[in-house]
Amino acid sequence: MSAVSADSPVFTLGHSPDPDDAFMFYAMAENKIDLRGYRFEHRLEDIQTLNERALRGELHISAISIHAYAYVSDRYALLPCGASMGDGYGPMVVSLGRSGLNEGASDEEIRHWLRGRTIAIPGRMTSAYLALQLYLGEFEHIVVPFDEIFEAVKSGRAAAGLIIHEGQLTYAASGFKKILDLGEWWKRETDLPLPLGGNVLRKDIPGALRQDLLQIMRESIDYGLAHREEGVQHSMPYARDMDAALAGKFIGMYVNDYTRDYGDAGRAAIREFLSRAERAGYLRRAVEPEFVE
Repeated sequence: MSAVSADSPVFTLGHSPDPDDAFMFYAMAENKIDLRGYRFEHRLEDIQTLNERALRGELHISAISIHAYAYVSDRYALLPCGASMGDGYGPMVVSLGRSGLNEGASDEEIRHWLRGRTIAIPGRMTSAYLALQLYLGEFEHIVVPFDEIFEAVKSGRAAAGLIIHEGQLTYAASGFKKILDLGEWWKRETDLPLPLGGNVLRKDIPGALRQDLLQIMRESIDYGLAHREEGVQHSMPYARDMDAALAGKFIGMYVNDYTRDYGDAGRAAIREFLSRAERAGYLRRAVEPEFVE
């Protein structure tokens, strides 16, 4: 874990190779805003890898699952901007068929249908996995990279898949049926958005630098939102199986007002998500989110 001082203004910045993250960091990557003399080394890795790196405190700034934040809150604080929130939508459980499960099935019927089936998940530290645990309880699962979940189901290794990222928009075209949308369920349960991801900053970074980095992040997000078409085009190399229109829709789902700032509802959502996980026994201790202010 490398230390930071005002004399070494180079920061490692981890984010996933997805359209929404690329959109958020577009202005920083292309020097569209004032970076205040700092340099950023962008590290593009899938979210499970970023979660694991955060456990080791390797990156100065990183995208992270809210689930994983519970395990790194001693080292990292949440930036109040950069959130990925599903407001009535979110990770989905999909399968090749719904035999025995009617359209409009109740949560009790869906839980009964899923129990005893192996579900492919994108990582045990993802917020999607924790949300499914809160919904279903313990369940049989295999861990595969998020972009191999469809194949794991098609090959028969799993009966269903827990999909994140662009899979939420492309599952039907890939031949899958939706079983459950966890964001819909969470909204019904809590009337809150489902907190999926955020950006964290290492606590050993001095206070003045923290404020600079926070402002740079805010300006990058604001620039992308103000120059949406440019930002979407920048994101297209990461838009697996999506055209510009679909990529733009995906970005709109996860780069929004909550991304500018969590606000009261976003902060309440994180507290509710983590406190429910602790009460259910999925977290070993209660976690009170700490934000860079």
